[in-house]
Amino acid sequence: MRDWLTARPVAHRGLHDAAAGIVENSASAFRAAIAGNYAIECDVQISADGEAMVHHDDALGRLNEGSERLDTMTAAALRQVAFRTTADRMLTLGELCDLVAGKVTLVVEMKCRFDGNLHIARRTASVLSSYVGPAAAMSFDPALVAALREAAPGIVRGLVAQNRDGASRGVSMPGYVRRALAAHIEFLAYRVQDLPSTVPTIARRALGLPLLTWTVRSAEDRARASRYADQIIFEGFRP
Repeated sequence: MRDWLTARPVAHRGLHDAAAGIVENSASAFRAAIAGNYAIECDVQISADGEAMVHHDDALGRLNEGSERLDTMTAAALRQVAFRTTADRMLTLGELCDLVAGKVTLVVEMKCRFDGNLHIARRTASVLSSYVGPAAAMSFDPALVAALREAAPGIVRGLVAQNRDGASRGVSMPGYVRRALAAHIEFLAYRVQDLPSTVPTIARRALGLPLLTWTVRSAEDRARASRYADQIIFEGFRP
């Protein structure tokens, strides 16, 4: 497995700091992570015209002006949306790749609705296939991970998971894991509060999959992560 995936702590949505006006998933947050030599985790949503936009929420409003769903707006329109506390504008995944330019590891979470729409996986595959730096992609949805593998088998791919996922979505955890393994995942990203747990323990010890854990925010989280995981996805402090 690629050592770069776990070599450095991973800044959750970049090294953001609301008090300093550095918004999550923004160019400023990503530049701060690069300056600190941290790997970067980011989120991507699909736009109406099929672009992968770097944004966590599927609709505007929490951090920026408006209330529209991202998948009803074009990439050009989304680039013009104002954030409330910064001059930054929303990036495409391609623009983020240009900004990072291989300086640190990039871990891309493909956001999902478990609705069978695979466009975000295909666009992520297209962008990352031409990126020369260390990069991986992951999702809660095994179908997106499988679509990524089909479109670009060379991209390192992982599954994001937590103990409550199966129950909350009416899917048994064993079935969920089987679908993930069918997609040939190469790492697992698991919620820190759920460690230790059977699925990540088997994945790490029996299958040899690297284990990232999210989102580490406290000393208690760090202690748990150091015992049960290979690397942290963190926010709110500098490890």
